[in-house]
Amino acid sequence: MLNYSQMPLDRASNLRKDSQWLATQLNFQSRWILVHNNQTLFDAQSFTVTFLSFSDINHLDLSEAIFLGLDEQQTSFFALDVSTVDVTTLAPLTANAEFIDIRRYGVNVEIKQGSIAALARGLCYWHATHRFCGRCGSNNILVEAGHSRLCTNEECKHPTFPRTDPAVIMVVTRTFSDGIERCLLGRQAAWAPGMYSSLAGFVDPGETLEQAVAREVMEEAGIAVDNVRYIASQPWPFPSSIMLGFIAEAVTEQIQVDKDELDDALWFSRDELNNFGSWDIEGEHLKLPRADSISRYIIDYWRNLKV
Repeated sequence: MLNYSQMPLDRASNLRKDSQWLATQLNFQSRWILVHNNQTLFDAQSFTVTFLSFSDINHLDLSEAIFLGLDEQQTSFFALDVSTVDVTTLAPLTANAEFIDIRRYGVNVEIKQGSIAALARGLCYWHATHRFCGRCGSNNILVEAGHSRLCTNEECKHPTFPRTDPAVIMVVTRTFSDGIERCLLGRQAAWAPGMYSSLAGFVDPGETLEQAVAREVMEEAGIAVDNVRYIASQPWPFPSSIMLGFIAEAVTEQIQVDKDELDDALWFSRDELNNFGSWDIEGEHLKLPRADSISRYIIDYWRNLKV
């Protein structure tokens, strides 16, 4: 099961537009996630997201509160970006917790909690980077419970909505003359030594997902592909993407790495991948990508296919 993809909340898209209804949700049953410089408040001992109560945070400025949704008990969940709040003000809330990157705990985070926290982080990032109107440059203000921003210029009034950048990620396979099927993985120089992962890239305007897969593989590794098949998708709000996973079949074998894109790319058999280590273990050994990523998911999907 893919991390960050099991949202348990009803986003209440129609209700959240009603300012009167929204005001009633700012009550003592509501639960709150705090985000600070794109890091989320966690209990570091139990790997759990710290959900605060309304009484914990009602001394803070809640004008930028973002409604996330309702759980099965109709409890409202909110996110609040506290990046500009003085650390002394936050001290009582962080006595038994700390702000961390969700991905630091990865698969140790309960999957539904992680999905809520990822939504909170993604929306907070979007608000922080869309303070001004893209049309006229005037200030934008938060509206619709944090799911839109509105230009304050009366002659403009342009609404802006959260955007998700589509990115394709793919395992490329080929059966070689020795009868062994191998997959193509690449690595970037900045990654941990020995780590290889699926190729990936953003979708260009006017491009289908299948075309994006073929283009990216050709650009990065010089390999032509066909028979592109969709496998799964994963929200990846780090900061604002959705990863669309594919398997494709290579038409050619000779790798030609574009050094502007990758440091290296190699073909690996299933037996070779089975001897890889984990990304979080230091050393020069070959490593698979982090277990909470769709890259690892589609690699494992291919590894477990019956041949």
